[in-house]
Amino acid sequence: MADVKSAATKPAAPSAWGDDPFHKPARRLTSGGIVALVVKVVLLAIIDALTVFGVWVLVAKGDWIAAGVLLLVVAGVNYLYLRPGLLPGKYLAPGLAFLAVFQIFVIIYTGYIAFTNAGDQHNSTKQDAIEQIVRTSQERVPDSPEYTVEVYRQADQFGLLVAEPGGGTAFGTNEQPLQDASSAPDGWDQLNLNQIIRFQDEVLALNVPVSDDINDGTLRTSDGRKAYVFTSSLEYDEAADTFTNTDTGEVFADDGEGNFRAESGETLTPGWRVVIGWDNFAFAFTNEQIRDPLLRVTIWTFVFAALSTLVCFALGLFLAIVLNHPTLRGKKIYRVLVILPYAFPAYLTGLVWAGMLNTEFGFINEVLLGGAQIPWLGDPWLARLSVIFVNMWLGYAYMFLVCTGALQSLPDDIVEAAKMDGAGAWRIFRSVKMPLLFVAVAPLLIATFAYNFNNFGVIYMLTRGNPRFTDTTLDIGATDIMITMVYKVAFGGGGGRDLGLASALSILIFVIVTIVAVISFRQTKALEDLN
Repeated sequence: MADVKSAATKPAAPSAWGDDPFHKPARRLTSGGIVALVVKVVLLAIIDALTVFGVWVLVAKGDWIAAGVLLLVVAGVNYLYLRPGLLPGKYLAPGLAFLAVFQIFVIIYTGYIAFTNAGDQHNSTKQDAIEQIVRTSQERVPDSPEYTVEVYRQADQFGLLVAEPGGGTAFGTNEQPLQDASSAPDGWDQLNLNQIIRFQDEVLALNVPVSDDINDGTLRTSDGRKAYVFTSSLEYDEAADTFTNTDTGEVFADDGEGNFRAESGETLTPGWRVVIGWDNFAFAFTNEQIRDPLLRVTIWTFVFAALSTLVCFALGLFLAIVLNHPTLRGKKIYRVLVILPYAFPAYLTGLVWAGMLNTEFGFINEVLLGGAQIPWLGDPWLARLSVIFVNMWLGYAYMFLVCTGALQSLPDDIVEAAKMDGAGAWRIFRSVKMPLLFVAVAPLLIATFAYNFNNFGVIYMLTRGNPRFTDTTLDIGATDIMITMVYKVAFGGGGGRDLGLASALSILIFVIVTIVAVISFRQTKALEDLN
């Protein structure tokens, strides 16, 4: 017995392969594993090939930082997916990559733009602005010689092969001044007459600099056969960093705010993007044209988000209680009918309701109200009421599903105990079901509030933010919420496109939503502790 016991307790010797950490058997690849390996290698080869092309393009444009970042990212991807192990990283990498591109980068870039003057006339670099100013102020030289040209194309770029009056030939593009060449570079295809007509807008937009000095003028062609020299009445002095109007003698100097400005206050357009600090934030709270509308829009945004969340939850909870009654027949049919609005796209639903609420031809006025002329979308208060109603129509089905699941998950023994204590239906609902329901639903209510705070679709599709305020030149109205106001400021709303101001307002929205979410989640935690 002792020998048997000692043999049983004695640790077994490691097998030839299985238990020896330094000698593991080679994995036998199945047909599925081979296919997966081939697919992985092919995908990585495609990614690497595209990376080489992308790096080549970026280096050609002089963007060394982007090229370096691209190389590092792809090198990391190759290391991650070609090296054995690191299984969690293989699954997390795609999601983290999309998070970095579509969230982190967007937040950082929006923050940067908020501190600049980016907008209609300030959307590029200073050098681009100088070249554009010269080109937009050009006129044809009266005694300009006639140049015979041929138009060439490579991808989306166009160039001119110019036969100069002296007998030589040169080639140039919008970005590359004329350089001596006997023919077009390799990869460029000459356009025939039909192709010139097809790309006439691009051909007419050709402004090929005559030399490296932009003041020497550019060549333009109107027919793709003959070209003439155009020069600007504004002469740029690189040493002094000023423009001089050769007709009037007026001098335009860099004002430090992204413009060339004369002493008279006149500025040349376009300007260029520069950092202006907190000016956008100060402008939003000091300029009368935007300060008062912003205050009203902010108040309405809170009211809209709160009421939309409340009415959607109330209606969804009511229907969940009714359709969850044990004696109700045909529950499945009723539940399908209730969630139908949830199946339709919000943008399409907004357009349909906009038509139904039309004052003169809408279904609501013409059919349901017998030809009434109620301005549902024309009166500020009726328009706000209509927006909340339509948003309730779009959102109550979601709350119905959430509340139905929460109610069905409540333990029956607690309800039975309340009944045994003599509590009525209302007391059970108020003191038992609602507290337990809020523990499960409160985080979703917070998320719904945050979503409605930025619910661009229902506002823009239904009312476009109208009816407009009459005390501002900006296209801001009674039903605009902060996100639709940001959209109008960013992409034109009576005052041009102001990306810097729009980004500043976006940061303001982010701060507000964050504060509300933090406070709400703390209250939710307190509710959980209470229960």
